[in-house]
Amino acid sequence: MIRLPDAGGRLRPYEPTGRALDLAPGPPPASRAVLAAAHVVADPLGNTTPYGPAALDWDATLAFRRHLWAHGLGVAEAMDTAQRGAGLDWPAAAELIRRSAAEAKASGGRIVCGAGTDQLTPPYGPLAAVTAAYEEQLDLVEAAGAQAVLLASRALAAVAAGPDDYRDVYGTLLRQSARPVILHWLGPAFDPALEGYWGSTDPDAAADTLLDVIAARPDKVDGVKVSLLDADRERALRRRLPAGVRCYTGDDFHYPDLVEGGAGGHSDALLGVFDPLAPLAAHAARALDRGDRDRFRALLDPTVPLARHLFAPPTHCYKTGIVLLAWLSGHQAHFTMAGGGHAARSLPHLARAYRLADGLGLFPDPRLAEARMRQLLAVHGVEP
Repeated sequence: MIRLPDAGGRLRPYEPTGRALDLAPGPPPASRAVLAAAHVVADPLGNTTPYGPAALDWDATLAFRRHLWAHGLGVAEAMDTAQRGAGLDWPAAAELIRRSAAEAKASGGRIVCGAGTDQLTPPYGPLAAVTAAYEEQLDLVEAAGAQAVLLASRALAAVAAGPDDYRDVYGTLLRQSARPVILHWLGPAFDPALEGYWGSTDPDAAADTLLDVIAARPDKVDGVKVSLLDADRERALRRRLPAGVRCYTGDDFHYPDLVEGGAGGHSDALLGVFDPLAPLAAHAARALDRGDRDRFRALLDPTVPLARHLFAPPTHCYKTGIVLLAWLSGHQAHFTMAGGGHAARSLPHLARAYRLADGLGLFPDPRLAEARMRQLLAVHGVEP
C-alpha cells in the first residue's frame, strides 16, 4: 500500500495492482500508419534549467526510440513531444534528427522528423526569413535520410498577413522537398502562439487554406497531422483530403474512434500519447490488421482516461506526465527534463498519472514503478 495525494492534496491509500501487461514486440501494423511522437531524455548532470541550451542523455534517448521500433511503431522525431521550443533548441534538435535518423537506418524503423523555424527568435523577421528558416531545417532533415514534418511555426503565425502568405511559404517548401512531407496543424490548445494558423481564427476558413496548399501539390504531401482535439472537425477535414493524402490524427482525446474509423474512412496515427502506450497501441493496430475491431477497442478504450489526464489543460505541459511514465517504466534512470519541464505539473497530477497507468498494467516492473513513486513522494516531503 502507498499513500498518494488526491486532487485536493489529501493523502489517500492506494494498493498497486502488481499487474504488468505482457505484450511482446512485433512488426509494424499493416492497416494503419502508427507513429509515436517521442520524448527526449535529459542529462541529469547537465543543464536542466529553463536557461541555456539543454543537455541530453543520448544513450537513453536513442534506446527509447529502439523500444518504439521494436514494438512496430514509427518514430516522430523532434516534434513538440521532444520539447521543441520548450527546452530543446534548434542546435540540439538538429543533432537529435541526425542521430535518430542514423539509428532508424540501422534498426530498419520508420522515422519522420520535424522541420520548423525555431532558430528564429522574436521579433521575427520578414516572411522571406521564415521561409529561409524552414528551408534550412527541411534540407537538414532530408539530408539525414528522414521524411519531413513541416511543423506549425510560431514565426509564420506572427508575421503572416493572411492566407496568401501561408500558401506562398508552403508552396515554396513543397516545390523544394525531395519527397512527400507531412503537414502539421497544431491547435492553440497545444501552443497559444499558433492561434489563427493558416491565416484565420475561423477553423473552417483555416481548413480551406490548408486544403488549397495540398491541392496545389498533392504529389508532395504524404499527409496532414491534425492536432485540434476536435474529432468532428478532423473527420470533416479528412473527408476533403485528396485521394492518397493521409490524415494523421494528433488527437490525444479521441484516438480510438478516429483510428478505428468507419464507412467515412479512418485516420492514421501520429500521437504523443503513444510514447507511453507503445506496446498497447501496436497490438491494437495489429488487431485491426486481422479485422478484430473488438480487440482494438478493448485495448485502447481503457487508455483514454490516462490520455485525457496527461493532456489536461494546460495541454502543452503533457510532456511532464509522459516523462514521468518513462521513468516509472524503467526507460530512464531519473525524472528530470530539459528546460525544467519536470516542474510543470503538480504532485497530485503526477500521482493520478501513476494510478491510472498502474491500473492499465502499463509498467513492465510494477515494483520498480512503486519504488520510484515512493522516491518522488519523499523528495516532496511526503511520507508514502
